[in-house]
Amino acid sequence: MSERRVLAPEPPADGQKVTGPASYFPSIERTYGRSIQEWLDLTAERLDEDEHTHMQVVSWLKSEHGLGHGHANAIVAYVRHARG
Repeated sequence: MSERRVLAPEPPADGQKVTGPASYFPSIERTYGRSIQEWLDLTAERLDEDEHTHMQVVSWLKSEHGLGHGHANAIVAYVRHARG
């Protein structure tokens, strides 16, 4: 597991709307059958390996795991933003 793990966001409180990359997370879980935490962990590990770029990791999620571009991009963007 990555030394710089990014945790999945807490579910929104009643009546609150999620915006940004996290707004894709419920759809990602439904579509691909894995928890968002699993996707965040995979992405964090990949970003740590040989300092892969944002788009390299997006491409990897698409080719190796079958994610659509928007979903892959949202996961990578969330991890990179959370890490600062």
